[in-house]
Amino acid sequence: MAKVKPFKGVRPPRELVTEVASRPYDVLNSDEARREAEGNPKSLYHIIKPEIDFTPDVDEHDPRVYDRAVENFQAFQQQGWLVQDNREHYYIYAQTMDGRTQYGIVLAANVDDYMNERIKKHELTRRDKEEDRMKHVRVNNANIEPVFFAFPDNPALEEIIRTVTAAEPEYDFTAPDGFGHHFWVVEDDELTRRITEEFEKIPYLYIADGHHRTAAAALVGNEKAQSNPDHRGDEEYNYFLAVAFPASHLKIIDYNRVVRDLNGLTPAQLLRRLDENFEVVDKGTEIYTPAELHNFSMYLDGRWYSLTARQGRYDDNDPIGVLDVTISSDLILRDILGITDLRSDKRIDFVGGIRGLGELKRRVDSGEMALALALYPVSMKQLMDIADTGNIMPPKTTWFEPKLRSGLVIHKLD
Repeated sequence: MAKVKPFKGVRPPRELVTEVASRPYDVLNSDEARREAEGNPKSLYHIIKPEIDFTPDVDEHDPRVYDRAVENFQAFQQQGWLVQDNREHYYIYAQTMDGRTQYGIVLAANVDDYMNERIKKHELTRRDKEEDRMKHVRVNNANIEPVFFAFPDNPALEEIIRTVTAAEPEYDFTAPDGFGHHFWVVEDDELTRRITEEFEKIPYLYIADGHHRTAAAALVGNEKAQSNPDHRGDEEYNYFLAVAFPASHLKIIDYNRVVRDLNGLTPAQLLRRLDENFEVVDKGTEIYTPAELHNFSMYLDGRWYSLTARQGRYDDNDPIGVLDVTISSDLILRDILGITDLRSDKRIDFVGGIRGLGELKRRVDSGEMALALALYPVSMKQLMDIADTGNIMPPKTTWFEPKLRSGLVIHKLD
């Protein structure tokens, strides 16, 4: 059963939230963060990407960079740009994109739940990325940025969300990307108690986005427990910052592929090879979007094609084999184009669906890429089924949007 708790959030005063809040550390590079934070000493990038305070030749993993994160976190608190709440709260955080709003509960998730796989993952993590974020959590003794969880729908928690969000939000703003962010503090002690109780009825939480941050936060908490001879289990370091959304609120968008060459084939030869496993339909020059599972959109030589996987070419009873990312990886990328390692092969690149299929066309028309492949999005049910069966999704399968805004609330480990 999921063990969660309220916490004393560290967060900006209402009038400063738009200056402090930022995009997550891993969706932009150092130069982009430097530009976004230019002229704004209050930007959270000074804490989550502190290399922006140095000249571009200083590596983001330089020990001085981590030290600067600590200095800046302390300075933000001394300046009153970040202030700790005087008692423990849950918070409600909502995001609006394209007229659709999703509501999550900001909470402190339990380290043991991660270690014991009650917090389920669907992606592999890389140790180097884990270690970078572990250093960041260690030196700041805080989870500066939240992780993004999903949980099976729960009517009682939905009702609590509706009750809390009927009031005026603490924060309510539109970020530069056009996405709305809305944030409430749960002040009512009875609602707080009920949130804790309802999560105890939920068997598993699911990592939607932020596998490296989750692993890093949990591993640092576990380190602290191991090194404390008086460890009890209720210390603040046993918990880490998360925003948990009911699964039905979340929408996974497509994550598409572009390939540099046709592996020595002509376009006509490629189409003949594809016909062995797919029904291939020429859709002309207008952008074609995949219509359903097992239907793909391909852009090749100035034309769009519908590719529908033929029956018997995939296993509906295999939670991994039935995924469109697996079908395309095996039957197109591996068998025809000779791409076997999606993580390291330089012939392939990945484009989040937020950029639209026009971006795929642009990259092929420019000559940079030879072929683009658009996939129908994975469903939340597929993601949870895969996590439940202990399987791992292939790389670059899911893209969640909008991303959580960082800097709305921070969790200290002491």
